[in-house]
Amino acid sequence: MEKRHITIKDIAKEAGVSTATVSMVFNNKDKNISKATRDKILKIGKDFNYIPNSIARSLVTKRTNTLGLLVPDIVNPFFPEIARGAEDRARESSYSIIICNTDDDVERENNYLNVLSEKMVDGIILTHSANRSDEKKGLESCRVPLILIDRDYDLENLIGKVLIDNTSASYDGVSYLIEKNYKKIAYIAGPLNTRTAKDRLNGYKKALYDHSIEYDENLVLVGEYRSQWGSDASLRLIENAYDIDAIFCGNDLIAIGAMKTLGEHNIKIPDDIGIMGFDDIYISSLVNPELTTIKQPNYKMGYEAVNMMIDYLENENIKEKTLILNTDLIIRKSC
Repeated sequence: MEKRHITIKDIAKEAGVSTATVSMVFNNKDKNISKATRDKILKIGKDFNYIPNSIARSLVTKRTNTLGLLVPDIVNPFFPEIARGAEDRARESSYSIIICNTDDDVERENNYLNVLSEKMVDGIILTHSANRSDEKKGLESCRVPLILIDRDYDLENLIGKVLIDNTSASYDGVSYLIEKNYKKIAYIAGPLNTRTAKDRLNGYKKALYDHSIEYDENLVLVGEYRSQWGSDASLRLIENAYDIDAIFCGNDLIAIGAMKTLGEHNIKIPDDIGIMGFDDIYISSLVNPELTTIKQPNYKMGYEAVNMMIDYLENENIKEKTLILNTDLIIRKSC
């Protein structure tokens, strides 16, 4: 028997069973097949290095057991943890994950949606581009089941969402700064195109209002979720000589960039200015001083999104279309 081009017919002949029996074993539909027969078939397949033809199998089952995961910035340590959670849950149910990095580019995101559809993935989980704004082209036309994660968006063809309450999370963070006696708090934000960013800004505003602190739009700087933007924005605050004693940041990368620039200008953290981030990426505990931040359950986001997708694909039933996960304030030494 040829080892390189073995087929299920070859295995069936070697095992003395039908091709249908072999097919059921390799497709995990062998509940009514004896353990002895199953083990025999799997051993023959292993001995002859048999690799199931996933394309042929998908034509029969109409499924590939493959999911797509679109993330906007794989360099940001926040997103690999989402991917890890997604992969761990997928592996539990014998699914594979194709990860695509969009660089927060809408055109690239739309292209990946088309590519994944052509690859016949069973479902797509995505954190949409921060630059998408109201541009729904590509998302609305996607015929593959979609689940949004991290960033909220209104789409009729969504299967579900896995999110946090960004308004409440930022409210709690800014309130903590105020309770620590910081009163002049700037906000370095990411792009305000997304509902996520808008909600974080609203939480910032509400915390100021509830503590009788006047909102100053000059202290809100809008840019990107990158460390360079944190560095540039904090330099702008320094050069304009704004009277501030704390900076709340749209994510940890922004906060780390701000800390670097403040340090270069001999501004001590937290004595001169307190800093708070958002996400709790692993680097936040390694910088000096360690960064106080709002922890998002990013691993759980990925895990639960895949869990939701598999539930839909295999049971056509989802208990909760929108899952809101809890955040935690991680208190360290930067404020």
